[in-house]
Amino acid sequence: MAIIPQQTFFVWSEIENLGDLERLRLVLEYMPDEELMRVLEKERGKGRDDYPVRAMWNSILAGVVFEHTSIESLRRELLRNGQLRFMCGFRNGKVPGAYVYTRFLRKLFEKEEMINEIFNKLVDELEELLPGFGKNLAIDGKAISSFAKRENKTKREDGRRDLDADWGIKKYKGVWEDGTAWSKVVKWFGYRLHLIVDADYELPVAFEVTKASVSEIKQAHKIIDKLNERHAELIERCEILTADRGYDDTKLYEKLWDEYEIKPVIDLRNMWKDGEETRQLEDYENVVYNYKGNVYCVCMETGIKREMCVGGFEKDRKEHGTLKKLCPAKEYGIECKYMEKCKVKQGIRIDIKEDRRIFTPIDRASYKWKRYYTTRIAVERVNSRIDGSFGFERHYIRGKKKMKTRVGIALCVMLAMAVGRIKEKQADKMRSLVKSA
Repeated sequence: MAIIPQQTFFVWSEIENLGDLERLRLVLEYMPDEELMRVLEKERGKGRDDYPVRAMWNSILAGVVFEHTSIESLRRELLRNGQLRFMCGFRNGKVPGAYVYTRFLRKLFEKEEMINEIFNKLVDELEELLPGFGKNLAIDGKAISSFAKRENKTKREDGRRDLDADWGIKKYKGVWEDGTAWSKVVKWFGYRLHLIVDADYELPVAFEVTKASVSEIKQAHKIIDKLNERHAELIERCEILTADRGYDDTKLYEKLWDEYEIKPVIDLRNMWKDGEETRQLEDYENVVYNYKGNVYCVCMETGIKREMCVGGFEKDRKEHGTLKKLCPAKEYGIECKYMEKCKVKQGIRIDIKEDRRIFTPIDRASYKWKRYYTTRIAVERVNSRIDGSFGFERHYIRGKKKMKTRVGIALCVMLAMAVGRIKEKQADKMRSLVKSA
């Protein structure tokens, strides 16, 4: 398919403001699903073709766009909506029975890799269409409950119980405005969606579905490496990856910066002992730092502690780079009685190897770090759309294979809408509706 360069900035609200039929048209036109259709048609062979493969697939996509949580809900919509039947490709006025969808979905669940490839093709297109796509990424894990409420003692597969899901727990902690601490524990039976999105355009670039108990950090290593294998140019373009404190892991910091030169902007957990407020910085007798990355110099005469100024990151110094910190007295014109004798008045350089969690290529004490961290909300917005707009708040899915396929289709729908909207903003033409299958 020819790529049409896109110069204007894409925002997801343009998609959300479109009507359902228009969103469906974008999905049907711009979904790169021809290979999948040919494989399914070949498997069907020369038998009865009352309900063509392409029409069945289009109706599954329509179910996602129209937020149908069950096949029966989708069938009712098809029965009363002739325009929708026409768009999907059911030309004889008939609507497939539930058993037809059961057989079709069973075939579809075996095509997980092909659906993943459709997703990757759409990511490739967006790399070409959107300037800076992949430059700023965000990662998060999302709980998706199984339709089954708990583990079943009977381990026999019969389609009515979930033998793949397990229990997941996520803990949230914080401090209220009055200084009191709060915590919340969320527990669910099901799965976890691990998702990387473009933080500027709020579009997914990589995903994986695992059991709920799988660690976010361990899966982050795998999904980043996998993203590099399939979309090396996107990883090379990436400059920033943001994440919440659930991804606070020394090895992840090292992987991102040392292997891929991606600057991690990840919130910190306080892993210091109770009552330990600061630590002395190696090689400097009057410089201390806290677990948040704030660095202070201490006047040796008065004992006054002042936060040192951010001086930037020096990539080529030492093995992995150094953070530069400047004297606050010199920068702000503050009177310091020990300044003339102070060994740090010319500034200091902190090798990030001092503590890879605390000292990162983007200084945690800088406004730049805080500005980038706010972009992490992009992945939360995508997760919200997955729940609300694509029906994962209320679904009837049991089993890992089904969940991975359904999530993959939903994310493909999201990307196909984006590709279609971007291209048609530059093009005046309107293609015909779906051809008769």
